[in-house]
Amino acid sequence: MFAFPQPHPVSTSAVTVVLGIAQDAGYPHVGCVRPCCWPAWRRAAGRRHVACLGLVDEASRRCWLLDATPDLPAQLHYVRHGVARAPVELAGIFLTHGHIGHYTGLIYLGREALGARRMPVYAMPRMAAFLRANAPWGGLLELGHVEVREMAPARPVRLGPSLSVTPLPVPHRAEYTETVAFLVEGPNARLLYAPDTDGWASWSPSLEAVLTGVDVAYVDGTFFSRDELVGRNIDEVPHPSIVETLRRLRTLPADVRARVRFIHFNHTNPVLHAPPFARYVLAPAGVRAAVEGEIVPL
Repeated sequence: MFAFPQPHPVSTSAVTVVLGIAQDAGYPHVGCVRPCCWPAWRRAAGRRHVACLGLVDEASRRCWLLDATPDLPAQLHYVRHGVARAPVELAGIFLTHGHIGHYTGLIYLGREALGARRMPVYAMPRMAAFLRANAPWGGLLELGHVEVREMAPARPVRLGPSLSVTPLPVPHRAEYTETVAFLVEGPNARLLYAPDTDGWASWSPSLEAVLTGVDVAYVDGTFFSRDELVGRNIDEVPHPSIVETLRRLRTLPADVRARVRFIHFNHTNPVLHAPPFARYVLAPAGVRAAVEGEIVPL
């Protein structure tokens, strides 16, 4: 698996760190030996973790994960040991929704693995009910490894005097659970984490309005365009394409567009498997692709 950058401790107390940028199945994608993935199978440095953010508060020596991915072991190690000047302790996990890349890492909290004790797992009501009702997740609760704490829409979860995470409901496939984005607020900055949505048209407030109120926005960049999937109907996995998002954002001021950092890339997305593509397409539009290991002070 791809290694994170060398630890680079920062002096700012509260920060977020990008722990993964790929879609739920990671990169390279399981079973794919096409040109988009073959180089990453051959060379570990080309691999990427599943989309996830870490939140570190050095003052309290605590950290949190935004989503529990299949890559949780590596991501947890890095957020605990690679960001702050001294190791920090995991204090909780926030879940955006019930698709495999966003909650299945909880299994590593069980007795066969970390053996956590009443680890707070913050989830919306349907997500919480899903965990309670289904094995093996219900077993984590019964054995006391996790403690589900239900969130309410647009109600901040306070993590410290000047640090909070607020769930914002967004439209996305709701087979099992609702979906939220997260607004992370620190003493000096605000950050949006929205890795999954069906599209921007039904956002209220609008994406544009949300962007004007944050300093950095990690947004759904799953597909670059609607014609990149081979042998599958892209409407079965609705996401706004990067092309569509750039078209929507082109009238915004340059300083607002510069806050956008695409994340959650499918293995077919050239922004993920052909990095120069991002320089030639995203940079002229005034936006960026998320990079594993990058830190945003809060």
